[in-house]
Order: sequence, then structure tokens, then C-alpha cells
Amino acid sequence: MNDVISTPRDIQFDQGRHPRAKLGFVLLATEQTVQDDVLSMCPDGVGVHFARAAIPDSITSETLAAQADLLADCAATLLPDGSLDVVSYACTSGSLVIGETRVFAELQKGAPGAIASSIITGVIRALNAVGAKRIVVATPYLDEVNSAEKTYLERSGFEVLDIQGLNLERDSDMVRVTPDFIADFAISLDRPDADAVFISCGALRSLDVVARIETQLGKPVICSNQAMMWDALRQAGINDKIPGFGQLLSQH
Repeated sequence: MNDVISTPRDIQFDQGRHPRAKLGFVLLATEQTVQDDVLSMCPDGVGVHFARAAIPDSITSETLAAQADLLADCAATLLPDGSLDVVSYACTSGSLVIGETRVFAELQKGAPGAIASSIITGVIRALNAVGAKRIVVATPYLDEVNSAEKTYLERSGFEVLDIQGLNLERDSDMVRVTPDFIADFAISLDRPDADAVFISCGALRSLDVVARIETQLGKPVICSNQAMMWDALRQAGINDKIPGFGQLLSQH
């Protein structure tokens, strides 16, 4: 058998398809909404990469807390060449149950060259960016998770005027809540003294209706995937204004 000897060539390299930034997201194994949302908000020249952390189809404080031990290994699968700019944990309830400090530490173990973030981090930054101090919160969660979220947001400096959930446990149910219902639900919680409405959970298809809700209410509306992507882009130095998904992305 003859040896194969390739002819040496002067290879031409460029920066690939994503020269502006590369963003990584660690999703729940059950997740069916985040990936589509992120891709819809992604500017040209920015790459998005996904890993999934095991979890049963049950979103409780216990199952979310167990995610902490999985984050480092998941982050390590995202562009192990070290070219990742930002890595974010794409679960609102998980990031607040585990806590940002632990989330960041675990993500940085797996992707030490990337800036670590999370959905709840993006939400807090987004609410601050639009000048919101008093908020109402719509969620699909069980009340045990809602209680944890209320406490977390209050400790982050916000006055939670009301938080209401749909008492859904399964992620596979959360992804099926219709956008029209989400809009009506969020609008029903608004109060004149609320600076903004926050629709919590990456599984909800809130991105489909966030601009419509803002138009009707005349105030900022923040939803989880919108805030996470805005935060990841800004952390990576991408300041593009992106229309169609609320004032956060189009103005801040």
C-alpha cells in the first residue's frame, strides 16, 4: 500500500464566519425556546453555540439546584479552542436558585477565557438600563420558585410590586403557553406605579410579543431571552441596535 503524501500549500485563513464575537449558552436539556430566540436576535458576524445540562422535565427548586454541578462540564464543550467571548447560563430560575456567584465560578471553570453571565444577570442589568426600580413579574413557575425570585430581585435593589406564576412544573408545558396568553397575562399584572414589566423564563415565547406589550402599556417590558442576548452582546462589545424585540435591544 502506497503512502499518501499531501503537497504542501500556502493556506489562506480568515476569521471564519463569526469574526465579531462568539457567544456560548448552557441550556437545560428540556429547553425548546431559547435557541430559536437567540438565533433570531443574532447580528451578522456573531456566532452562537449551545450546550445542554441534564435535568428532568420538572422545574423545582431541587432540580434547579442540582444544575450547579453540571455547568462547568457543559461550558467546557463550547469552543474548547478558547475563542469563546461570553458564556451564559440560559435558565432564569436556575441562575437565581443557584446564585450568580456560583454560576459564574462554574462556567469559568469550563470556559476560563470567556466572560461569564446568566439570564438573571442579564435581567438585572436590563432593568437597570431602562431605569426600572418598581416592577411586576409574570412567570410560569411554581410558587416555591416565585418566592425565591421575588427575594432575589428585591436583594438586587428592585421593589417587586407583584409576582404571579402559572404554577407549571414541566418545561414541556411552559414551552406550549401561547404568546397571546403570555401577552394578556403580562398586561393583566401591570400597575400605574410599575416602571417596567418583567416576563420571567426562557421557555416562554415572550419574545414574540414583547414589542406588542410595550406598545400597549407604554413602558419597558423585559423578558428573559431578550435580556440574556442583549447582555451577552454588550459584554462581547457588540453594540448593534436590533429592532423588533422591544426598546432594550433597539435603544440600549
